[in-house]
Amino acid sequence: MKAMILAAGFGTRLRPLSNKRPKPLMPVANRPVILRNMEYLREHGVEEIIVNVHHHAGQVLDFLAGHALPGVRVDVRVEAEILGTGGGIRNTADFWGSDPFIVLNGDVLTDLDITSAFEQHLEKRPAATLVLHDQPPYNKIKVRGDRITDIPREYGSDGLAFTGIHIMEPEILSHIPDGFSDIVDCYRNLITAGEMIGSFVSRGHSWRDIGNLPEYVRANKELATTPFIMGKGSEWDPSARWIDWAVIGEECRIGKSCEITRSVLWDGVCVRAGVKVTDCVVTGGAVVERDCSGAVI
Repeated sequence: MKAMILAAGFGTRLRPLSNKRPKPLMPVANRPVILRNMEYLREHGVEEIIVNVHHHAGQVLDFLAGHALPGVRVDVRVEAEILGTGGGIRNTADFWGSDPFIVLNGDVLTDLDITSAFEQHLEKRPAATLVLHDQPPYNKIKVRGDRITDIPREYGSDGLAFTGIHIMEPEILSHIPDGFSDIVDCYRNLITAGEMIGSFVSRGHSWRDIGNLPEYVRANKELATTPFIMGKGSEWDPSARWIDWAVIGEECRIGKSCEITRSVLWDGVCVRAGVKVTDCVVTGGAVVERDCSGAVI
């Protein structure tokens, strides 16, 4: 089975974090999002993955070169000019064979049962199957049975939300125009033309879109296996305090009488003695010399 991770976006909603690091490499509980997604796909039988990259492409290439995943072959498609979700998928046309494939938005973390969604897709083989769920305030997609009837441009009070997971037939690539495009516009055109775009409704799963700062912080809290995570090589003074929860990256230095509260510290952060860090994200290598609250450093 083959899959694609859409990872070329600029991460606009995550600025200023994405100014320094591409969204796929954002650490969540000290593990990059792209690595979590690759492991998720492998759990569901995916053996070949293609990743499109553009923003900070070199960082993603270096990471993937140094983090091989046993049992999975990973290809990378660099976009000299960003192509959008539709153009990015079309640009990988030579990667697919005759079998349906999975496309996963690179800013989504979930444990939903993609195997069941794939099995449903195989029963009727629509042009694509979108995995949906009930997720206010993002609900808008209209469904009748296992068929999508409309994808409005505005969110509403009814309908269902898109999880960021698609299952596609290779034939859909011929419906995506060259250059920049949005795959959802392609779906809208196919629905108007009478083609079937299928729906699989997932329930009882966890799901988090880390595409903006509050959701990114929430994902760290949710995926922390313990209230306080400390990365390899980090050191802290015995008088330092952890309040509520905290995620501390590798090779960090936490000084005497510090307080870290509901915050995410990337690798190599130094917090000086007596400093309080509250509701912050501190990026790699930063030195925190004074109290901070609700900040990105």
